[in-house]
Amino acid sequence: MILLFLRSTLVMAAKKTPLEEGEKRKINKENLQKLYGIYQYITPYRGYFITGLVFLLFSSSLLLTFPFLVGKLVDVASGQKWYINDIGLIAFLLVGVFLLQSIISFFRVLFFSLVSEKTMADIRKDLYQKMMTLPLSFYDSRRTGELMSRITSDVSMLQDTMSTTLAELIRQFATLAIGIVFIFYSTPELSIFMLATFPAVVVITMFFGKFIRKLSKKTQDELASANVIVEETLQSIQTVKAFTSELIEIARYGGSLKKVVTTALKAAKYRAAFISFLIFGMFGAITTVMWYGATLVESGTMTTGDLMSFVIYTAFIGGSIAGLGDLYGQVQKAIGATERILELRNETSEVISNVAEKVAPFSEAKIRYKNVRFAYPTRKEFDVLQDISFDIASGQKVAVVGQSGSGKSTIIQLLMRFYDCTSGDIEVNDQSIQDFDLHFLRSQIGIVPQEVILFGGTIRENILYGKPQASDEEVIEAARQANAIDFIESFPEGFETLVGERGVKLSGGQRQRIAIARAILKNPKILILDEATSSLDSESENLVQQALDQLMKSRTTIVIAHRLATIRKVDRIYVLNKGQIVEAGTHKELTAKPNGVYSNLVSLQMEFY
Repeated sequence: MILLFLRSTLVMAAKKTPLEEGEKRKINKENLQKLYGIYQYITPYRGYFITGLVFLLFSSSLLLTFPFLVGKLVDVASGQKWYINDIGLIAFLLVGVFLLQSIISFFRVLFFSLVSEKTMADIRKDLYQKMMTLPLSFYDSRRTGELMSRITSDVSMLQDTMSTTLAELIRQFATLAIGIVFIFYSTPELSIFMLATFPAVVVITMFFGKFIRKLSKKTQDELASANVIVEETLQSIQTVKAFTSELIEIARYGGSLKKVVTTALKAAKYRAAFISFLIFGMFGAITTVMWYGATLVESGTMTTGDLMSFVIYTAFIGGSIAGLGDLYGQVQKAIGATERILELRNETSEVISNVAEKVAPFSEAKIRYKNVRFAYPTRKEFDVLQDISFDIASGQKVAVVGQSGSGKSTIIQLLMRFYDCTSGDIEVNDQSIQDFDLHFLRSQIGIVPQEVILFGGTIRENILYGKPQASDEEVIEAARQANAIDFIESFPEGFETLVGERGVKLSGGQRQRIAIARAILKNPKILILDEATSSLDSESENLVQQALDQLMKSRTTIVIAHRLATIRKVDRIYVLNKGQIVEAGTHKELTAKPNGVYSNLVSLQMEFY
């Protein structure tokens, strides 16, 4: 019994890592309630779960008849009398037990796997749906890798818990409880003697194990510090070589490794002492119990078969105790994963509905910014926009220009309600954008960004992103208006050409024209061009500009741009500087101002080109 428990303690002490430490949580009422919050996903499949549980309990009970039958086999072979006195028939019963056990185990695994796979799919779908409805302010403070970990690693941790750990936890408890009942029923004297012998060994073992885990964690921490040096130098290898710091970095890494070795050797000394104690204490305790059992056999108090059954039962019980130690750690990690999943699930979502499909689109779109002030949630102390006010008439084309960081893109993000104004308001058709359904508002706005991100499907699928229910004729016409039909038809697969991940198989100009076709197909009343030609060569810019001119017809358009090709054609230009509108007028009016901000920007651009 004690053998597997002590071995498990040693293995856990050796394998503990900082990552596992970070993931684990204490098992208390509050944390178990969090775990129960995730296990509520099982409810739709509770029938399968209960069936699997019945098979599990039946399997555990059936397995524990094995030591009993082995003991009786030995007794009958030794001349003892029992209900069945044929050793061949007893052996046949043992084979039958294992055959039935294997059949039951098959269905147990099948039902638990069915529950696990379906439940995990529901959790992943729920998390992904939640991510899709979260505002941009949430993503500003989160890394993509962290969110991917929630939907992959954390859910996988729960899957292991649900499909394996939970079943094993129940099985080990059942084995432990039933096994203890069996040994106390069949060999009460030896069972009491064993319980009086082992506690001291167990307490010392747990104390040693806890101490060694701390040393192992310290070793892993030192190794993690050494790995940081490797990561830093490899990521900045050009800088290291440029400053001829190779020898310095090698010495720094070597010094860090010395700390790792020193700490690891200290842990090894205590682990060696622990192993020595295990060998002496463990086998000493086992020998003592076996000696006492032999004296009971010699005195006729118990049979040889009873002693054999006792030994096998204690091995089963010891395995259960050792297993519970490992499972305890798994449950702790599952609670940690549950916390992170529930934290994401409990985030406040944007209110998104399908009202856009039921409400008539804008017939016109006049826009008004009224004393708008804004600071990003991650930088609340710094106002990106300060008291911005201007009007855009329906069908008018305006440009917003300024140096990087002046707040140009922020103006667009507020109009699309990616963020809400800190103070002030934005109106469309004399109605606050706060009063519009979010889905409807965004459905009336089309955007052609500077960096076009295409999805890894076909050209047709990417254009259809603007209007999923559009016909083939509408897609072709949108491509034609976007000046994209020629290059699309030049591909062997035409509209069925795969664009690759993020559109890597297309050039920058081709991606821009796909984005324009997508915006044309959406047919929005409000159009946003966010530096849509700033990264293109002259030939591509000319083709894209022609497509943009077509797209801007009869639409209220806001242009964020550096290059003059688009700016010259707009009705009004607003010049931003440090979050404030410092100039406003037409291209001709603003260039006529000596030493004006806009005229200086134009002069610098003319010199550059």
